[in-house]
Amino acid sequence: MTLTVNGQMHEVEVDPDTPLLYVLRNDLELNGAKFGCGLGQCGACTVLLDDKPVFSCLVPAAALGTRKIRTIEGLPAALPAAFETEQAAQCGYCIAGMIVRAQALLERNPRPTEQEVRAHLAPSLCRCGTHMRILRAVRRAAEAMGGGVRDVAEQTP
Repeated sequence: MTLTVNGQMHEVEVDPDTPLLYVLRNDLELNGAKFGCGLGQCGACTVLLDDKPVFSCLVPAAALGTRKIRTIEGLPAALPAAFETEQAAQCGYCIAGMIVRAQALLERNPRPTEQEVRAHLAPSLCRCGTHMRILRAVRRAAEAMGGGVRDVAEQTP
C-alpha cells in the first residue's frame, strides 16, 4: 500500500484493518500522534486527512487510498512555537492533537472567534487543565500566521 504522509510517498505492508495510528507510529516511526483511548474520544491521535482532522485510531488503512495525510511532524512551525511560548503543554499528551486540530481551523478560517476555536478544539481532551494557555497559543499562532482571533464585538450577526 502506498501512503502520502506529510508530502512524501511511503510504501507499507499492513493489514487493511490496521488503524492509521499504528501505521504512522509503528511503520513510519512518526510518533507525534499518541494512542490515548483507541475509541476516538480523546483526540490524542488526531491527524489531518485531506485537511480535515480525524481520529487516526479509527481510520483503517483500507480507507486511505490516495488521500493526503498530515501529522504534527509535517505542519508549519507557527502553532508548535506558539504552544511552547505559552507553555500550553503540561504533560504534553494531548498537545499534538490540539495543534493538528488548530492547524485545520486556521487554514480554513484565519480569523476565528474564540467561540469557534473552543468548539473546534472540543473533541480533544486535556486532563491537565491548560485550556486557557491552549487558547492563548492558538490566538498567538493565528496572529503570527497573519490572521487573529476575532473579538465578540467583531463578530457579524
